Amino acid sequence: MSNETYTLTAAAAEAYEHTFVPALFRDWAERLAPFAGATGNRSVLDVACGTGIVARTAADRLDATQRVVGLDANPAMLAVARRIRPEIEWVQGQAEALPFEDGSFDIVTSQAGLMFFADRAAALREMGRVAGAGTVAIQVPGRLAESAGYRALADVVARQAGPDVVRLISGYFAVGEPSLLYELCASAGLVVDAFQTWYGATRLDSVETLIEVELLPIVDAVGEDVRRRITDECRAALAPFIAHDGTVAAPIEVHLLRASRGSSG
Repeated sequence: MSNETYTLTAAAAEAYEHTFVPALFRDWAERLAPFAGATGNRSVLDVACGTGIVARTAADRLDATQRVVGLDANPAMLAVARRIRPEIEWVQGQAEALPFEDGSFDIVTSQAGLMFFADRAAALREMGRVAGAGTVAIQVPGRLAESAGYRALADVVARQAGPDVVRLISGYFAVGEPSLLYELCASAGLVVDAFQTWYGATRLDSVETLIEVELLPIVDAVGEDVRRRITDECRAALAPFIAHDGTVAAPIEVHLLRASRGSSG
């Protein structure tokens, strides 16, 4: 995550690993790694690695001698990643200026990060540069309008907390239009070789946990009364996605793309 709005403290990074990863991003990583071709003797760089779920998943699929690197701008995220898998190489840096030589990796991945980059085309161009003749694979949330759970959540947040807070949720879906993803890749000198859309869900033990997780980056900016109203209204708005035991599975659209450098890239 490179946007300061989404920068997390050490405690929040730990909470991210223990909530968001099992709720959502482990399933994503298990799709991204094989889609990117992470197997055998291929080296992998994961950009905006967070607490490292994609790098860990890729490492488990590769020969033990292969290089796996996770890069993130947030030191708190990297501290968690390093604690969990110290044998993987963890690097602090910006997606728009990757600290690696041209063609350093066979595969460059990025999961749920592209929408946060200050210059998305520059970040994609850098990924293509360090992938060389290899593969760039990106996975991002799709369209808010096609993500029923988050659309319901955003509607409630808009009513209860106002536009500044709802922009946080909408920001997750900022590159969700397929045409925009194709345009960004083209501007970065990348040719999209494969594109998939699938539908998953954020699975948590309660609506309360969902609100806590989704508002994590700005929890201090949302008063307790506002959070209580959001939670109360979400119990009704998200009712179709709440099981009898109170667990919630909020549907979300997800895009996967695989690209490579064009002849002029």
